[in-house]
Amino acid sequence: MTEKNHKKNARKLATTSVLPFAILLLAILAAIFLTVVGMANRTSDMADERTRNLLLSTFSEKVNDVARSLVSTATFDASQIALLGSQKELFARQARLERIRTLSDFDSVGLVRSDGTVTDTVSRLVYGQEQPGARHETAMNWAASQLALSFRSGKATEDGKLVGRYSIEGENLNLVAAVIFMGSQTSADVIGIVGVQSLDRQRLATLGERLSIRSLRFAEGPAGTARNALAVPFNGSGNVVHVTWNSERPGEPILKRLYPIAVFSILAISIFAWLSFTHVTRVTHSMLASEAKAQHMAGHDTLSGLPNRHRFTEQLRGTLSRLERNEKGIAVLFVDLDKFKDVNDTFGHTAGDFVIRECAERMASQLRVTDILARFGGDEFAIIQTDVAGPVDAELLARRLIEAIRPAFMIGDKQAYIGASIGIALAPQDSNDAAELMRLADIAMYRAKNGGRNRACFFEQQMEDTLRVRKVVEDELRLAIQSDQLELYYQPQATADGMRVGGVEALIRWKHPILGFIPPSDFIPIAEERGLIVELGAWVIRRACIEALHWGDLSVACNVSAIQFRQPDFVESVFKVLEETGFPAHRLELELTEGVVVADADQAENSIMDLRSAGIKLALDDFGTGYSSLIYLRRFAFDKIKLDKSFLDSLEDAGESAILVHSVVHLGRALGLTVTAEGVETAEQRRFLQAVGCHLLQGYYFSRPVPKAAFEEILARDEPFKLEKQAA
Repeated sequence: MTEKNHKKNARKLATTSVLPFAILLLAILAAIFLTVVGMANRTSDMADERTRNLLLSTFSEKVNDVARSLVSTATFDASQIALLGSQKELFARQARLERIRTLSDFDSVGLVRSDGTVTDTVSRLVYGQEQPGARHETAMNWAASQLALSFRSGKATEDGKLVGRYSIEGENLNLVAAVIFMGSQTSADVIGIVGVQSLDRQRLATLGERLSIRSLRFAEGPAGTARNALAVPFNGSGNVVHVTWNSERPGEPILKRLYPIAVFSILAISIFAWLSFTHVTRVTHSMLASEAKAQHMAGHDTLSGLPNRHRFTEQLRGTLSRLERNEKGIAVLFVDLDKFKDVNDTFGHTAGDFVIRECAERMASQLRVTDILARFGGDEFAIIQTDVAGPVDAELLARRLIEAIRPAFMIGDKQAYIGASIGIALAPQDSNDAAELMRLADIAMYRAKNGGRNRACFFEQQMEDTLRVRKVVEDELRLAIQSDQLELYYQPQATADGMRVGGVEALIRWKHPILGFIPPSDFIPIAEERGLIVELGAWVIRRACIEALHWGDLSVACNVSAIQFRQPDFVESVFKVLEETGFPAHRLELELTEGVVVADADQAENSIMDLRSAGIKLALDDFGTGYSSLIYLRRFAFDKIKLDKSFLDSLEDAGESAILVHSVVHLGRALGLTVTAEGVETAEQRRFLQAVGCHLLQGYYFSRPVPKAAFEEILARDEPFKLEKQAA
């Protein structure tokens, strides 16, 4: 999965996890906010409604108050006024009306005639001038007509019949009251009195203050359905006057405090949602990237970036599953780097890591896009080669790989050289199973290593048989040593004339109960690999000393491996065997190769001196195949040198070999050493070696290695080797 997909999936996951939570918080906040706003508006609306109802009731009550005031003030005086019917009493009548107007706080008063008209109107002074009655004419005429109608209908049966309303005139709200004179004598044309009290701006404001209504005033224009307005209709005309006020709106302080809180909450939730989204996105992206990296690392090698064994196996299974649909096969190549350990030991592990990466690049450059390269760890690689028509394709790829790895690796200013051993298994020829193919390629790779390295080998059935034997050896060798399944064979060393046995070499043999005899060349290397060679070598020396104890004064030679000889307690272990078995030290001969002493000359010299001081003889085995240095012969004071078999193999074909053998024998004799020739198989070789002065001869010409009983029969013969018969 790419980085882009990681980010996309992270954002998607963050959205699905954070967005619902943020929406829920906003929804809860919105519900709370709308509830509080609704309650606040409802409270304010209720306050305005209460104000309107208060004003309506106040206006109605004001009319009634005006009427009652007119009744209580004008009842007596008005009756007297009605009796003043003459023209000369006009002034007196108007004076009485002025008194009524003043006491009742009317703006205008007048007398009502029976025909419903108003006469003798008296108005208060405005700006120091008397105002005509026409100022309130409409309102007074309406009240007078209503009063006359009531009078004529005969419904007025008591004093103080009241008609009270409010109306508009101009921009003022007029409160109108009219009273019928009852219970006293009246003139023919005067039946009552009418009064008008105007609520102008000042009075309206004063009324508002008394009612605790702020800024009660007439509206400059129609107020419509405003919450803080009241339309007052004029009776019968359809006209209205509008009053308005400053609404208290008790919910607004709450809203003023709520708005910042709401804004802050929305902002906080938004910030929280954004931070959460960013954090979840980052964490999710990190987790997805980590998971992808973990998955990649689970299937890939961290050093080279190549698929690892697990991933390689999965890819191999997938490739094999498609094999049936493809006419061509596949090849599995196991590559093991040769001498890579030397690079690590010489240049360090950092340089080793560099070589691994460089090898991966070199091998990848030789592959096609469809091929797969993997690293199993250490210096092991594996390749799946697809579309393989035959073994030749795999062989050509293996050669290219070897050639690609062959050039020097530059480590700083130094050069390092390594090689590659390659094992090849083919599908479907060898197997169609992934695990089996890998196992077979691994077997072939080890065959390539054992066959000289820096080469390629195809799997063969013989390899598996060898591996099966190796597996048995690995699993059962220790048990064989402990349960005494091993035995010693003895190969005699004849004197040069062939007349007697001059010595014997003890050689180990393993007769497996199922596999039969297992050659030493098969199990001794395994014993060295598994750390059993020390135990195996000690068993050989002990068993040889025990079995050869009664063979007169005959010397018995035992081979000593380099690992065994380098053990700190090797000398002591030999002395302990001699002590426990009672075997004479001068009869024991230990055979060492040049590699044993060259690896650590000082330690070897000390051990050899200790062994020689005890009377044990030392022989330099395989002389001529190593350094063959005169210095080592003199320094380590060997008692015997054994001429390697390879010299005798080429003795008849090359005159140089004869010269070399002659020189070595004379050198040994000159140094006072016993010279033994190995691998003698013909009479001609015997005669030549006898002629050049060899002391002892060993080989099939005289006797193969034989069990203890057969060797003791040879010792018992007068002529142990029957040379003439063998020569024939």
